[in-house]
Amino acid sequence: MGRVRMRMAVLGSGSGGNATILESGNTRILIDAGLSAKQIVLRLEMLGVDPDSLTGLVLTHEHSDHARGVDVFLRKRRIPLFANAMTKEALEWNLKSDIEWKVFQTGQGFQLGGLHVHPFPIPHDAAEPVGFVVEQGGTRFGLVTDVGYITQAMRSHLKGSHAIFVESNYDEDMLEADTKRPWSTKQRIASRHGHLSNTQAGELLADVGCGLLQGVVLGHLSGDCNCPDLATKTVQDLLDHGGLDHVKVLCAQQDAPTEWLEFGTESKPGVALDGDLIQTELF
Repeated sequence: MGRVRMRMAVLGSGSGGNATILESGNTRILIDAGLSAKQIVLRLEMLGVDPDSLTGLVLTHEHSDHARGVDVFLRKRRIPLFANAMTKEALEWNLKSDIEWKVFQTGQGFQLGGLHVHPFPIPHDAAEPVGFVVEQGGTRFGLVTDVGYITQAMRSHLKGSHAIFVESNYDEDMLEADTKRPWSTKQRIASRHGHLSNTQAGELLADVGCGLLQGVVLGHLSGDCNCPDLATKTVQDLLDHGGLDHVKVLCAQQDAPTEWLEFGTESKPGVALDGDLIQTELF
């Protein structure tokens, strides 16, 4: 059997903007465009990706920290924009660019280049928010961000993934001790339509992870109520306790892209926690 590999990197993640690049063979997709168009271009180029080479741009939901860069980024690029009907409706009235919309149905998979993309519903306070599972030749990548609580559907879709991007927004103790946010805001963050804590993210990963899981990227970390070291340790401890001590854990940052994470069938996890980006050939 040939080696089917993917690689992914997070351009930036947090309340200031979110975007993730996923690549396999000649197919490159951008999941969300919540950074400015300028930053999207700059960070793609930092990772060695030509912005004009993207096969498609896919949206999880319409909130500005996931979609604010769409209009300018697509102004001079004929890159199709994939979104479900309610996300499209929430966004299109404010877009000036001539967008090539590709409307998908939540729960129904579609082909994007060489990748099969399956959108599934997630709980969040947006029009029609989704997570994604992306597959090719037995290699599986899962992404969930801006999730209020863990559903059985999320568990079902993420099982068998070789790599997962999941939000790990806050540490429970830091959120409780935070003096900048009013009680109502704290309640929303921890509610069923808010965000996942480090512990919730770790428990989800330990639940859905198996021998196939090679790498995890934690995203959407709060700048006030979390820190990368704490998030990594909390999740890594839960993975270790679940017998998944082989899984590498990375934290996405707001102000810089992560290294490339390479994963897939018959391939070894390629993660650089520090130093230079992983340089891998296109497959």
